[in-house]
Amino acid sequence: MLISNLHQFLTAPIDKKSHPRMIFWFSLSMTFAVIYAFMAVKKAFMSSLSVQDDARQHIFWMQRFFNPDLFPNDLIADYFQSVAPAGYTLLYKSGTSLGINPFIFAKIIPFILALICTYYIFRICLEMLPVPMAGFIAALVMNQAIWMKDDVASATPRAFVYPFFMAFLYYLLRGSLVKMGIAIALIGLFYPQYVFVASGMLILRLITWKNGRFKLSLEKSDLIFSGVGLGTAFLVLLPYALTSSEFGPAITRAEAMKLREFYPNGRSTFFHVHPKDFWLTGKRSGMFPKSLFTPATQCAGLLLPFLLPFRSAFPLVKNFTSGMWLLVHLLISSVTMFFVAHAVLFRLHLPSRYTGLSFRIIIALATAIALTLIIDSLFNWIKFAGRKFTTKATKPIAVREQYFKVSLTLLFTSLIMASLVLYPAFVKGFPLVKYKVGRATDLYDFFQQQPENILIASLSEEVNLLPTFAQRSILLGREYAIPYQVGYYSQFRQRTLDLISAQYSSNLVDVKQFIQKYNINFWMLHRGAFTPEYVDDNSWLMQYESAQKAVTFLQLGYIPALATTVSTCTVFKNDSLFVLDANCILRN
Repeated sequence: MLISNLHQFLTAPIDKKSHPRMIFWFSLSMTFAVIYAFMAVKKAFMSSLSVQDDARQHIFWMQRFFNPDLFPNDLIADYFQSVAPAGYTLLYKSGTSLGINPFIFAKIIPFILALICTYYIFRICLEMLPVPMAGFIAALVMNQAIWMKDDVASATPRAFVYPFFMAFLYYLLRGSLVKMGIAIALIGLFYPQYVFVASGMLILRLITWKNGRFKLSLEKSDLIFSGVGLGTAFLVLLPYALTSSEFGPAITRAEAMKLREFYPNGRSTFFHVHPKDFWLTGKRSGMFPKSLFTPATQCAGLLLPFLLPFRSAFPLVKNFTSGMWLLVHLLISSVTMFFVAHAVLFRLHLPSRYTGLSFRIIIALATAIALTLIIDSLFNWIKFAGRKFTTKATKPIAVREQYFKVSLTLLFTSLIMASLVLYPAFVKGFPLVKYKVGRATDLYDFFQQQPENILIASLSEEVNLLPTFAQRSILLGREYAIPYQVGYYSQFRQRTLDLISAQYSSNLVDVKQFIQKYNINFWMLHRGAFTPEYVDDNSWLMQYESAQKAVTFLQLGYIPALATTVSTCTVFKNDSLFVLDANCILRN
């Protein structure tokens, strides 16, 4: 009786949303979502000078909402402001109108987004297989996947596609016309690339399987539903199509192939030597994200296609709904857009962006469904124990077999659930939110005391944090070296080449000409900047020929002209950095 009740509790299908088991498993799903999200927020607020890695690029310029005089005529700030999607910008601007600092807002938003994702992934799973435990497993592994990658934690545009696209999938399954349209509009306002994936699914929805073959649905309701969705997609993408960026056009494949930045060890590695890396596992070019099976328990999702043919062994298969086609449609649409993005490189940005999220959703749902089928099958296995032993003499054997099967079923079920729940405990640093902490507080204070229109030149790593914590403009920084739009990156690249050449020139005239060309106010140097190891160990700098020449120059024992000004022009120094006054250098 106990085993029968447990079987019912774990895998019996339900038909009402208000069913007690539904409430239990949904509440448990939200509980884990809150726990994980709270752990992430706790890490975010461990220091007042912490910022998520990618937020440095996408959020620093929003400090203009509080003070419009910040970052005047700043190439980097202007560029990142120009590429920020409209909805994303409006959300943060609304936050600042309420007095919320963008960086504080960015630490809170992931908590909310994770809870929304949990709600929708749970509901999506139940639209495919109405077993609440399956919804719980899908929500659990999706939450773990979210916090083992920094997409949602970044609170950048790609963070918002998770909940909005899952909302689209759910309302697509439910046939909720208005809500589906709103979801597409939100995707377009925050992460327009995924509107193409949604549009592909709306088209595929019109293709149905009847009488052993595929047919195009001509049902009026289907045509209206897909038509409204596609119309919304068209309208939300139209402004992007009609608006030309002042920093465009997008770099072409031919142009990218001439830059070392796009090759292994480059800032934006895309072209790999081996086809496997290029097409399958490359971070930007490959179809499959390396974190696809993170957590590793999601490998169970690979079993699903092999379980489906054995309906007698896995009777829950008969409870599958037509919603299972969503996985197929999502796969086809995403893979199609992956190849389209490769064909028109880089006009639709990076191909991997079209499969990364889709495959994570597919594998989370497949994992939940596969494990539910397996657990249900184990309990069904118990029911047959002892039936073949009908005589009195064989009854003890039947009892022993029944006991063995019950024990084995409970053991395997416990191991499955324990591995799912306890997995994060074995992941060092979970949740992996990738926050950077600014430690040079005296340096930030120094620059904040300077006029708001200053420009700082530096090749040091610390320069990447200055726009965030010092609120001052920098000439360049590795974090901002995004090479996909020619109008921006051609200027950025030239700045980098000029700075490297000037910093390691033997002629002070070159240094002075560089300062005058870019109106530099301060030059920040790492204490090891004039050693060959400093340059040679920096993979970003070594992309450029001028950096390779600088290494040779330093190895030969030559002293850069800029080094001779350190003793007389230093206006700030700490354990690792010098800051030189550019006007002082000009007077030398």
